[in-house]
Amino acid sequence: MRDFFELRPDEQLSRLETAARRTLAHWNLEGASLDLIKFRENAVFRVDKNGFKAALRLHRHGYHSDDELRSELQWMQALLTANVMVPTLIPTNSGELFLKHSADGLPGELQIDLFEWIDGEQLGSVEEGVTNEAEIGRIYMALGELAARIHNQAANWKLPHGFVRHAWDAHGLVGEHPIFGEFWKLESASNAEVALLKRGRDRVFNELSHTKKSSDTYSMIHADFAPENILVEDDKIHLIDFDDAGFGWHLFELATSLYFIQDEPYFDRAKEAIVKGYRVHRQLSDEQLELLPLHLLARGFTYISWAHTRQETETAQELTPTILASVCELAENYLSN
Repeated sequence: MRDFFELRPDEQLSRLETAARRTLAHWNLEGASLDLIKFRENAVFRVDKNGFKAALRLHRHGYHSDDELRSELQWMQALLTANVMVPTLIPTNSGELFLKHSADGLPGELQIDLFEWIDGEQLGSVEEGVTNEAEIGRIYMALGELAARIHNQAANWKLPHGFVRHAWDAHGLVGEHPIFGEFWKLESASNAEVALLKRGRDRVFNELSHTKKSSDTYSMIHADFAPENILVEDDKIHLIDFDDAGFGWHLFELATSLYFIQDEPYFDRAKEAIVKGYRVHRQLSDEQLELLPLHLLARGFTYISWAHTRQETETAQELTPTILASVCELAENYLSN
């Protein structure tokens, strides 16, 4: 049988869908229909049976240990308790937060979990941007409020015993072995671009290493607060996909929300709105806000890392040129100031 990573995306999906169907019985969902929602880091399927809807997530093999995934799900449950609108986990019939499934043809043992379905429209996507420009002010103010409420919970939360998540700190972002990979080794980057990325990396590492870490500025964060992970339902905003959640600076969260709209004419309006919304529930000083360009560049480096270590995927291949160009421009501007 051919190796999973040698297969075309549609062939990989076929094997993952087979795995998904074989696990449905763990939630009494045998015979349910499956429709693909997303296939990037994870494969996510919509599950339908007799009017019941849910989202089944098959995790990318090897991205998180069992303890790390368990910690992610524990935090999501704690956020729900704090009235933050995130997906509700559905445990297996035996009460487990997730199950593990292995079979021939898969890349390894897969972690699989199930969440209640959330109706709503994506705020946007990496590829297409924000879908409703007319509502930018209202939406980004709501995003700021949501981010602040998440950080309020995290800053005051006592971590459960055995809680383990990665850290989006200087080492995790631009150290010797960043979480997403060594972005300065991107094969498609020219020698001049590589040199620029390395200079930017050195500057960012030095500045982040001297950036304060306290409950006022640093805690658990979602770390993928991008438009595609925001579901808008009437006047409600739901946050999904906690796959990248870890310890990090609160400003990095806001930088993630703003990153892909930096070249849009409504960027300043969105930035003003998200800061205003954040300050409704949590302090954010002008002095802290001056570090936003630093976090935007650090965020850009992570996207190059992501593309570099996932060149087998169509999405990474398509986005790499655009991401590289935008990050190099950011780095040039930052280094010149």
